[in-house]
Amino acid sequence: MSELKNLTWPDAQALTREVLIIPLGSVEQHGPHLPLDTDSVIAQAIANELHTRTVNSGLAPLVAYGASGEHSDFTGTLSIGTAALTTVLTELIRDASRYWQAVLFVNGHGGNSQAITEALALAKNESYLVACTGLHGDARDTHAGYQETSLMLHLDPTRVKFDRAEPGNTQPLNEILPTMQAEGVRAMSANGILGDPTQASAQLGEELFREAVEQALACYDTLIARR
Repeated sequence: MSELKNLTWPDAQALTREVLIIPLGSVEQHGPHLPLDTDSVIAQAIANELHTRTVNSGLAPLVAYGASGEHSDFTGTLSIGTAALTTVLTELIRDASRYWQAVLFVNGHGGNSQAITEALALAKNESYLVACTGLHGDARDTHAGYQETSLMLHLDPTRVKFDRAEPGNTQPLNEILPTMQAEGVRAMSANGILGDPTQASAQLGEELFREAVEQALACYDTLIARR
C-alpha cells in the first residue's frame, strides 16, 4: 500500500502514480453520542478501502479540519470555513498534480461541499483531472442520525455512546437548509442531531459502508477513464 505518510521521497518517486486519494473530514459536534471526528473516521475508512482495492493509487493523509461553521454553537467544533478550505483543496490539487495524474477526494462532511465544488471547478478550468466521492443518503437523516451512527457502530463501535442516542430534527434537508445556513444547526436541533440515531445498527452500517465503497470505486474508474 502506498500511504504517503509512510514513504520517503525516493519511495514515492518510484511509484506508478495514477490517482492520489485524499480523505476530507471535520472536527464538529455529532450529537451527544458520537465523537467530534466522526466524519473523519468515515472518510478515512472509505479512502483506506478504496486504496486497498485499486492499483497504482496513493493515499494522502486526512485533511482533518473542514467547513463546519453551522455547528459552531456546539462546544468542540473547530472550523476553518469555506474560503480557507477552498484554498487548501485548490493548492493540494495543484501541487499533487505535479506528480499524480489525477486527484480523488473522499469527503465525509456535507459542509465541505461548497468548498469542494469551487475547488474542483477551478481545477478543471486549469486542466487538472479531479473528482470527489462521499456519502449520499436519506435527506431526513443528514447529521448524527441512523446513517452516521450505523457507520460508526460498524467502523469504531467502542466510541459510540449509544445509550445517549436520541432523535433530533427529522425534517428533509431542503426544508431546514436556509434556516440552518443562516442561524446554525442549534436553531433547528437543540441536541445537534438531524435524524434519528436510535434506529442505527452495526449491520446497517456495514451495508452503508459497502455502498459508499462501491460508489467510490465507480468514481475512481470514471476518473481513470478520463485520462
